[in-house]
Amino acid sequence: MTYISPDPKVQPQAHAIAMADLIRVFGRIGLMSFGGPAAQIALMHKELVEDRPWLSEAGFLRALSFCMMLPGPEAMQLATYAGWRLRGAPGGVLAGLLFVLPGALVIAALVFLYMNFGTQPLVQAGFLGIKAAVVAIVLQALQRLGKKALHGVTDLALAAFGFLALFLFALPFPLVLLTAALLGSLRVKSTENEPAALPPATAGPVWVTLLLWGGLWLLPLGALSLFGPQLLADIGWFFAKLAVVTFGGAYAVLAYMSQTVVAQYQWIETGQMIDALGLAETTPGPLILVTQFVAMLAGALASGTWMALAAGLVALWATFMPCFLWIFLAAPHVERIASHPRLGAALRAITAVVVGVILNLSVWFLLHVLFRETVTLELPAISLMLPVMASLDISAALLVLAAPVVALACGGRLALILPIMAGLGIAMAQII
Repeated sequence: MTYISPDPKVQPQAHAIAMADLIRVFGRIGLMSFGGPAAQIALMHKELVEDRPWLSEAGFLRALSFCMMLPGPEAMQLATYAGWRLRGAPGGVLAGLLFVLPGALVIAALVFLYMNFGTQPLVQAGFLGIKAAVVAIVLQALQRLGKKALHGVTDLALAAFGFLALFLFALPFPLVLLTAALLGSLRVKSTENEPAALPPATAGPVWVTLLLWGGLWLLPLGALSLFGPQLLADIGWFFAKLAVVTFGGAYAVLAYMSQTVVAQYQWIETGQMIDALGLAETTPGPLILVTQFVAMLAGALASGTWMALAAGLVALWATFMPCFLWIFLAAPHVERIASHPRLGAALRAITAVVVGVILNLSVWFLLHVLFRETVTLELPAISLMLPVMASLDISAALLVLAAPVVALACGGRLALILPIMAGLGIAMAQII
């Protein structure tokens, strides 16, 4: 098979990649996208940049930086953007759906298992092995991404700023990105202030995209308010609102979501919310699929199986439909923005900060894999998450140490690494 590499200045390449190849590649990404956004971004980089020249390194990083600026799950939006680049709007829809659907199906199955049997020890042990594999994969990918995205002391400082701003100071994610963009734009020399001839955007009328995808997103929710059960309407509008404010991925809004669904709506209990997050972390696809788990659990507790299925579909629609709206509105302008001296410099600064952001997510994930409990040390202007050393999970630590060895033995092939590590996790549970 000969792959055609799209020119980063021309978008989209509507017929460059066969649709069957797109289905195969993005289907594999959707099935293997364990471990949260850091691991998912690393997986897409491997599939779309390293293994086949579908996207250039620079184009991938520009797209990643741009998606980090949008509300919603950045990894799903990156997949949607990549599909759009390769096959236009149909490719974007296909890539986005394939990224979400495998995880959504697993979440649906887990909800019914959870309702009928509770958490499954052997299943959790297998997922612990997968989490350990993800730790190794993410850290290796972070090293590769850092080498390609960071050039010089300034970029390293921006990456450090991104990490410390989130890990130590818990600054709002949009503020971190805006600060990086401002610092980047100030780095441009005065002779570069005037934009050169910019590549034309290929977007159709903005109002058509806005009406089409905005209508697809909001009209069904309006119909639920008028004709549907109140629970479904409440779920739809709550998660639609959440989709607008979810800057920086699911981690940025988990506290707000937990407080609202437990304290305000009282759909589920605190313990069930924690279980929902834990199970969502062990499935492929974006962590924001926890919204589907919460909605299905609320529906099941309220009215049984059929309400659970309906609530899950409403949550998925309200959460992910706006992702297509944001991408199809913004994607035609990514390269144009990057070609503008100041805007391009701002985007490159965001790229450097994104390395620090991914490092923050990686550390967060590592701490939660290795330790059963963490505490937050609150100091003036500083919020530092620390592990409770007595809660160290010996099994998880051994699996994390074993994961790089398994990855090396498997030549980096996720299709082998993940099941082997899941088997090791189950075996470890029998021994320790």
